[in-house]
Amino acid sequence: MPKPDMNAMLKRRMVATQQASELQVGNEVYEKLFEPVPASSPMIRDLPVDKLRPFFTADIGFHPYPKDKLVAFSKQLAEEGLLERIIVRRIAGSDSYEILAGHNRTAAWRLTGNTTISAEIVNADDARAIIIATATNLLRRQDLTIIERGKAYKAMLDAKKRQGARTDMATSGENRQKFLTREIVAEFFGVTEYEIRKAIKLAELIPQLADILEGSPRKLSLSCAEMIADYDADSQQAFVEMCTIEGYALNKATMQRIVHDCPPPSAQRQKIYASWREARAAAEQHRKAPPRKITFDRKKFAPYLDKLGSEKELEELFLEFLRERVC
Repeated sequence: MPKPDMNAMLKRRMVATQQASELQVGNEVYEKLFEPVPASSPMIRDLPVDKLRPFFTADIGFHPYPKDKLVAFSKQLAEEGLLERIIVRRIAGSDSYEILAGHNRTAAWRLTGNTTISAEIVNADDARAIIIATATNLLRRQDLTIIERGKAYKAMLDAKKRQGARTDMATSGENRQKFLTREIVAEFFGVTEYEIRKAIKLAELIPQLADILEGSPRKLSLSCAEMIADYDADSQQAFVEMCTIEGYALNKATMQRIVHDCPPPSAQRQKIYASWREARAAAEQHRKAPPRKITFDRKKFAPYLDKLGSEKELEELFLEFLRERVC
């Protein structure tokens, strides 16, 4: 067999495996969180592209490909064909379908001029639809932002919360059940529960701040974003302007002062602005102040100086310590 044909065959086999795993991954997560998937085979059909609707059951946070990446993907599909079907479910009371997996494939395939697309039609309740829509993306896409992951995790946990406790778990109480659900999700996706909590928390940022965090991280650090996420949506509006001033970026010390003066979850914007201005003024005054001479009791540091070799090394260690504590 000619080498190009062999490569094409191997590629199709690999994609066929991915195709099987896409639905399989969703089913595995669903069964871990909810119950066994009903024994029914998905129907495979070519569906009109104009009968497909983006996933709307929950806000799962995934951004579509940017235009340049979508065009490149479209060119690849035009050359190789659609090697992996999309997954959909029928929208009740209509002849349209909700896309569960394959939004970018659908958009890129449409750009090739095709009017129909190969799809697996599954019977899925809302919980299973959410799991299918999130699970494979969380595993496959390494380019997901922390907010995209946070919204996906939150959609999963919210679906579980609405469904109720599993009867095969010896637990009682909502908090215990929530803990176990987060533990299962963390184990399956190879992350820690802390990472899930942090991502979900950051997903609470209003869109303007989320865009700044994802697109201009120098203007808004993760540590500051976490503290801002403790505020309600109206209070968060006050921080948008702070993050858009050229030559200035919110720092941890400023945020700590704002949180101290204006405790979350709710605070008047004027008070937040006032605390911010006072923190900036204090920082500017400190910057302009003449340096203070700092002296230490040399006897206390003598044992360490012997090991370090010089006072310069001790000075560098002390500066690094201050940076970690203050910045």
